[in-house]
Amino acid sequence: MCNPDLVGDEAVVAAAGPGEPAEDLTAVLSKIARTLEPEADVDRAVEHIVRAAAATVPGADEAGVSLLESGTMRSVAPSSDVVAHLDQLQHRLHEGPCVDAIHERPVYRTGDIGADPRWPRFGREAASSGVSSMLGFKLFTSTSTIGALNLYSWRTDAFDDDAERIGELFAAHAAVALAGSQGLAHLHVALRTRDTIGMAKGILMERHGVDADRAFALLVEASQHANLKLRDAAEWLVSQFRPEEVRPAGGH
Repeated sequence: MCNPDLVGDEAVVAAAGPGEPAEDLTAVLSKIARTLEPEADVDRAVEHIVRAAAATVPGADEAGVSLLESGTMRSVAPSSDVVAHLDQLQHRLHEGPCVDAIHERPVYRTGDIGADPRWPRFGREAASSGVSSMLGFKLFTSTSTIGALNLYSWRTDAFDDDAERIGELFAAHAAVALAGSQGLAHLHVALRTRDTIGMAKGILMERHGVDADRAFALLVEASQHANLKLRDAAEWLVSQFRPEEVRPAGGH
């Protein structure tokens, strides 16, 4: 049986040993995934995922994550300059395991990227950079596609069926953790926006002798007149006054 105290490569070796049931591997990966706690800093959460993926999936030498943001992909926390270059190249060419994992089926594997006919332009560049094998996994939940996890190896045919299975399980855990981080980040932004609008209302109430509802209406009118988002108008107003002159207001 697997030793539940093992992590990283040791955990995978122990879990994937001959005769070991899949349930043991899942338990070990679940323990690893618990280290990927959601946090409000999305880029830092991705950094943790990249580091853990490279240490967990057999055959992986490098790793990177491409986040899908407003229809475009952004490379986050690549494990090396080579990974940063190749992740960005996939985005630019709209070609590669990362792109297909996001838009087509959830897993892509190649043991000789330079000779793979699916991605001729990207494959040539990847091979010239020293990469031979790649695994690409879609990062998704039941409600959204978050991006893709890219695993790179300098060796030909570095990834086998076990590596693909382990990577799929890892990607599933990572997607949940990353979705949680994005949710926390959005919540923090919303809270900061609410506080800023509250301070802006307080300034208007103090300066114009109006109640909270009227102050909010004035702020909306000002943002529309200046063609600014409400948050940006509130931030500008707050920035014009000394901290002691700003008091938060309740309401909207």
